Amino acid sequence: MPDTGCLRLSVWSGPRNVSTALMYSFRERPDTRVLDEPLYGHYLTVTDADHPGAHEVMEAMDNDGERVVREVILGRCEKPVLFLKNMAHHLAGLDRAFLREITNVLLTRDPREMLPSLLHQLPSPTLRDTGLREQVEILEAALASGNPPVVLDARELLLDPRGVLGRACERLGIPFDEAMLRWPAGPKPEDGIWARHWYRNVHASTGFGRYSPKPEPFPERLEPLLRECLPLYEELRRHAITAGA
Repeated sequence: MPDTGCLRLSVWSGPRNVSTALMYSFRERPDTRVLDEPLYGHYLTVTDADHPGAHEVMEAMDNDGERVVREVILGRCEKPVLFLKNMAHHLAGLDRAFLREITNVLLTRDPREMLPSLLHQLPSPTLRDTGLREQVEILEAALASGNPPVVLDARELLLDPRGVLGRACERLGIPFDEAMLRWPAGPKPEDGIWARHWYRNVHASTGFGRYSPKPEPFPERLEPLLRECLPLYEELRRHAITAGA
């Protein structure tokens, strides 16, 4: 059984959603331990997804997802808060019953901004790569149980980091800490082995960057995928904490 004295905070994100910055933010809390995508090896194993450094990731991680859930996500807590940065699509093939034993947060981003960014790592992204379908499934299950999850939108978070994080912490039952707004530049010991493929920009950061819309036109070849993504994103966005609210 999981330690009931520990807040197991699983942030279910999609790629390119400032999820690593959010992990670095929580890493600055003295009461928190962070873990970077513990189910990534499982996901690559069960889907055979073509990701940068996939073979290296699977060699370095425990690829048995059920064991990771049992021994890591629901395992021993070393601090009052365990922050789990997870990709929603990494739930592939897993029994989701464990979601009832943890605190779930959803982190989303407008696909008009996320998809062009994702192209830098995945030349031919699909809906599965975004995690949006799984995020909506988590949202719907939580709403049906009468326990609405905290939903964060990357744009709102960047527009007002202090305000959005403060309201999120209040809903999670933990105090906001000003330390969450700044972190040292460079790699972190908790980074996954995939960091060199995905984290270059966040390693140059020392805090949440100022939001600015992307000036480049949206890639025409991604329009069909965008049409799949937008209704799912809009469903999530309706529940998100807004800047300045």
